[in-house]
Amino acid sequence: MIEITCNDRLGKKVRVKCNEDDTVGDLKKLVAALTGTRADKIILKKWYTIFKDHITLADYEIHDGMNLELYYQ
Repeated sequence: MIEITCNDRLGKKVRVKCNEDDTVGDLKKLVAALTGTRADKIILKKWYTIFKDHITLADYEIHDGMNLELYYQ
């Protein structure tokens, strides 16, 4: 299990535990459950890379302790 921190820079900082073989869509569902926001309104980024829902975290090389940027659409 890995732990990922998602920060929206507006006061919400969420720590999520998931597996490396989970998809980004699964991660969005976990973040949505913790923040109270719908999963389809969440965008996860790292710098200028927008993560797509169907690709796994291992393919994006997202490891334990990484910080992701959390945006809303």
